[in-house]
Amino acid sequence: MPAMSDSRYAAAFARLAAAREGAFVPFTVLGDPDPETSLAVLESFAAGGADMLELGIAFSDPVADGPTIQAADLRALAAGVTPPVALEVLAEFRRRHPELPLGLLLYANLVQRPGPQAFSRRLAAAGADSVLIADLPPEEAAPFARAAKTAGIGLVSMVTPLTRPARLAAIAARGGPYLYVVSRAGVTGRDASLATTAAPLLARLRAVTAIPTLLGFGIGKPAQVRAALAAGATGAISGSAAVEIIARHAPAGRPGPRARRALLAELADFTAAMKAATRRGGA
Repeated sequence: MPAMSDSRYAAAFARLAAAREGAFVPFTVLGDPDPETSLAVLESFAAGGADMLELGIAFSDPVADGPTIQAADLRALAAGVTPPVALEVLAEFRRRHPELPLGLLLYANLVQRPGPQAFSRRLAAAGADSVLIADLPPEEAAPFARAAKTAGIGLVSMVTPLTRPARLAAIAARGGPYLYVVSRAGVTGRDASLATTAAPLLARLRAVTAIPTLLGFGIGKPAQVRAALAAGATGAISGSAAVEIIARHAPAGRPGPRARRALLAELADFTAAMKAATRRGGA
């Protein structure tokens, strides 16, 4: 029997291909700025038409992330959001949205402490479909991949413009529900334009695998979503732009009622505009 992670992602990508649309995938840190508001943030993404979500678990040293997402981690940690609390938010959202693919992006220490098998089981129980461990070298991925597969979780790999051909081929051979394609060297954050290396990297990937590709890093505007799809990506991930909206309305933690309403409305509008850019003739 195929893992639910495979079927959710496969169904979503098949639906998008039939509609000739790309995927739009917003990111946020679970529990930012507080667990209750975070759950409402996820609902705003869904209301705006997100095709799947990528979600972080707050960590004290997120080395792949720029200052915007680092600040989100700190807000969540200050609100008492431990990994179990983050997974409670995820589990509640999963109960409300049984078909939406949900992926986690996190760091190896969070997995190593309970152990890959126990952690993977917890992710599966909370309703996660995939996990990307940002600081996990491919050479050390085998035990994590086995644990994820046993739990029915897809292990997502990250490729960059600096990934050598042999490593690229090995990553493609490992498979996964999708590949996270880094558009440029550096950490997460919005950029004025996609790096010119994105299209060549996507072409290299198409030559060795048919796994869907989601382009991330530097995507914060509809024009950048269109550029990602034009470069050959299956879809686009946007993190810092969404997290900046949260920071603007809730810079010190839990927002008041008026700020919360404004936050959720802006996030839904942002998601809808970014999703529209994945459609032919989209805004």
